[in-house]
Amino acid sequence: MGIKSFIGRRAKPQKGSSEKIKVSDYMTRNLITFKPDQSVLEVIEILLKKRISGGPVINDKNELVGIISEGDCMKQLSDCRYHNHPMEDVKVELHMIKNVDTIDGEMNVLDAASKFLESKHRRFPIIENGKLVGQISQRDVLRAAMELKGQSW
Repeated sequence: MGIKSFIGRRAKPQKGSSEKIKVSDYMTRNLITFKPDQSVLEVIEILLKKRISGGPVINDKNELVGIISEGDCMKQLSDCRYHNHPMEDVKVELHMIKNVDTIDGEMNVLDAASKFLESKHRRFPIIENGKLVGQISQRDVLRAAMELKGQSW
């Protein structure tokens, strides 16, 4: 006679359990954002000054139009140097990632960790009613995990 199931009856999640911890509880709301008509050189200065690796690009209506990262800036620096073009007039809108993956703010933060692993992204913007409201990074997920360390996964 074999074993049919190793899983016993599951208890209902308790208040404060990991199942109720949402992305919106850990996302950054005070974002450093960029505009499509900003120069890449200006973005590089801000990235270095603020010690961040990238950020969302928004239009005047606070709608997400792209993401610009250190990697995007480095690629542009390399291209300009190779072709001997000046960097001063290079605009963000030409070098940002336009097809941006987002995460729902209501998603469980541990499910968001799986999304990070699947996609290899370092950050995901959070959109509500078409407007950018925040961003969650891998660091935010790690912070949530440390707060949950006493609980079972």
